[in-house]
Amino acid sequence: MKRLLHIAALLLATTLPIGQSVAFELNLNKLGAALGNIKDATGEVDEEQELKIGGRLSAKLLGAAALVENRKIQLYVNRVGRWLASQTERADLEWHFGVLDVDSINAFAAPGGYVFITRGLLLTMDSEAELAGVLAHEITHVLRRHHLEAIKTRAQRELTLNIMSALSDDDDGGMMDTMIDMGMDLYSKGLDRDDEYEADRMGVVIAARAGYEPFGLPVSLLALAEVNSEDDSISLMSNTHPPVSERLARLDELMEGNFEAFRDQPLASERFRAIRQLLEKTEH
Repeated sequence: MKRLLHIAALLLATTLPIGQSVAFELNLNKLGAALGNIKDATGEVDEEQELKIGGRLSAKLLGAAALVENRKIQLYVNRVGRWLASQTERADLEWHFGVLDVDSINAFAAPGGYVFITRGLLLTMDSEAELAGVLAHEITHVLRRHHLEAIKTRAQRELTLNIMSALSDDDDGGMMDTMIDMGMDLYSKGLDRDDEYEADRMGVVIAARAGYEPFGLPVSLLALAEVNSEDDSISLMSNTHPPVSERLARLDELMEGNFEAFRDQPLASERFRAIRQLLEKTEH
């Protein structure tokens, strides 16, 4: 990269008036910094960077929607989530789970082990097995680094834009800020459909491995299918996920004849309903 920049400087130096040479050198330095940032954005993201991105994305999510102010509810969801995560290849991550105090029906994951479910989605469920299926779906997004890969793909797509912005006077080379903005944009536009299908497939496997009745996720999806599609509470989830009918069809194809041995695993319905009743009584 240094050799490329040096050649560019030699080619252009003879055409620049002396008074503009300092400004050109500064812009060239900024271009070099931008190219370095782009390399960072499109290369492999290590775990330290993943945790930093996930932490900042989670902070932005919590800035838009507070957690339910009930310690018992939050501890319960964290216990279920961490037990599920302990059954995976990334059990060593410091996993964090939370219930957002909003009526909309949705769930979110952020890189590095952050998973959130909304009050509205939790209230549509009737068992801990359903909760486990949904949390395991979101855990899969972290395991497969779906958000990080989507951010990298978008960064590659906007390569030219990043180079040009590096030459503007007001650019500070904040590639991390750019990546966070891209990550937040994913929550409103959604991941690739194949990522969602993979999260469904792995979600039922993780739930079964953790000892839950594996049909919790399909049952939860059936409950969502009964929500009026014009209801504002489900509009964001509907716009950012494949149709529920397609997700159920794919899960049915996967699970038919393969999960019967796990049907007797517990739903943990009574334990869950006690928490749901507590949530219903919690003001927000």
